[in-house]
Amino acid sequence: MNIRPLKTETDYDAALREIEQLFDAAPNTPEGDRLDVLTTLVEAYEAQHEPIPEPDPIEALKYYMESRGLTVRDLEPLLGNQHKIVDVLERKRPLSLPMIRRLHDRLGMSADILIQPYKLLKSAA
Repeated sequence: MNIRPLKTETDYDAALREIEQLFDAAPNTPEGDRLDVLTTLVEAYEAQHEPIPEPDPIEALKYYMESRGLTVRDLEPLLGNQHKIVDVLERKRPLSLPMIRRLHDRLGMSADILIQPYKLLKSAA
């Protein structure tokens, strides 16, 4: 099989080209096995060299709301009154630790995402 770890961008590019050639290989064949191994190596290389950043907490919350059809009113028991929730969604007020805990505990949102730092908009005071 003669496969080596991907250590350079050149190794990575060569592996991608070979994956493209093997893309339709049947499972449980030498070509299919080679495709599996190369795919694993490429995924490991990408995870190390091109990590996907954690999403912004507010964008994650907006996505969560949209994907589940939730409204600001639905979040009141978790985050407080509508004005407070709108301020959070408009980045005028930060998510507090109790808010993060409730979003995590009651909605199952990732605490790792919710605790990420993000910029607040400056108020026009």
